[in-house]
Order: sequence, then structure tokens, then C-alpha cells
Amino acid sequence: MRTTRLYLNQSLSVGDTIELDERAHRHVVQVLRLRPGAELVLFNGQGGEYRATLTEAQKRHSSVSLTGFEPRDTRPALPVTLVQGISKGDRMDYSLQKATELGVSRIQPVLTQRSQAPGDPRRLDNRLEHWRGVVISACEQCGRNELPELGGVMSFQAWLGSEPDSGLGLVLDPRAETGLSGLVPPEGEVSLLIGPEGGLDEAEILAARHRGFTPVRLGPRILRTETAGVAALAVIQGLWGDLR
Repeated sequence: MRTTRLYLNQSLSVGDTIELDERAHRHVVQVLRLRPGAELVLFNGQGGEYRATLTEAQKRHSSVSLTGFEPRDTRPALPVTLVQGISKGDRMDYSLQKATELGVSRIQPVLTQRSQAPGDPRRLDNRLEHWRGVVISACEQCGRNELPELGGVMSFQAWLGSEPDSGLGLVLDPRAETGLSGLVPPEGEVSLLIGPEGGLDEAEILAARHRGFTPVRLGPRILRTETAGVAALAVIQGLWGDLR
């Protein structure tokens, strides 16, 4: 039986008995219905993971005892930033979930011309918090012991002005003449720009190219935003990363 993995945003040390936070408690007690004695794995994003035993499982609180530490390094071999044009609901969730599983180091949500942004800033803050939960859950599921950095929402122009000149910048464009396999392997980090539903508009693609981004295509078909990012990341990791 697979051991449940939990992320806790706090310091961890072998020998400690700690109370689970609300999110972890709800998952362990209310969803999985685990009982005292169940074995767990905990991680806090600081490296490695901790073996733990559930010692208390009450209706409103639960606690675990940390029994051991494994210095398992799951950091990606290739630093990749996914710059994702904000898309609707489940599509954005899917993009962030799969990007985390595929080993991105950073995720930067951007508001593009075709993104549908909520008018109330509080709704955008709520979405950012929701996306953080999606990333955490993906790390718990896929075995990552560190969380990819999730940047705050930026406009396309603000992000483009802040993007460093170093590394390899890629923008998906179905009319590009080159595929990923035709590129020279990068010496540093990679930034991958993906548009939302409907893609990036002409001005955004042109602006990215002027900033040094290389347009690339993914075969003869036009992919949905949630498919394009996953497919491109898988190819990037297969060519230059740790999926080889």
C-alpha cells in the first residue's frame, strides 16, 4: 500500500511530535480516514523527507511523530520556468499540476491579451492561493520534496520587462519553422512561454521575439493551452532534462 505524503510549511526534526495543520489534518483524517499507527512521509520543501507515524487522529486535530529522515534529492536537473498565460479554471489547474510533475523549477502566471482576469483583485489573490494548493498536492502525489516557486500574477508587459537576458527563452508558435529537437542544447535555464485559450496575440509573440525568445512549434497540430505546456515540457525534459 502506498504511503501518504504530506507537505507541512514548518520546521521538521526527527523525534518531534507535531500537530498537523488544517489542510493536512483534513486530508489524513476526513478524506483518507487514517488511524493512529499509520505510516506517513512528510516534507517541508527544505530538502529530503521525514518518516512519520500518526499518533493521534481526533475529529478536530491530529498529530504525528517524526521517526526518521531520508535525504532524498528530487531537484530537477534542468531549471525550467513555465510562463503560463492565465486560462480558465480547470485548464489552469491542469497546467500547473502537470508542470509540477514534469519538474519545472518556477511557474510564472501572466495576464495576456486573451486572458480572462477577474475584476476583483481579491478573486485573483484567491486564485493564486488555490494554485498554490494545486502545486502542493502535485508535489505530494509525484514524490517531489521541494515546491516549484509560484510567482505572483504579472501583466505580460511587466513580466517581459523583468525577464533576465540569460538562458534560453522559448515561445510556442504554430507557424514557427523550428521544433524543439532542432535547437542547440541550453547551457543554463530555460523559460517557456505558453499562451492562454486562443494563444498569444501577434503583438505578444513579436514582443517576446524582440526580447530574445525563440519561436518553436510542436508538430503540425494546434494544441490547447493545457496540452501545449505539458507536451512542450515533456519534450524539453526528454531532450535536455531528467526524463531521458
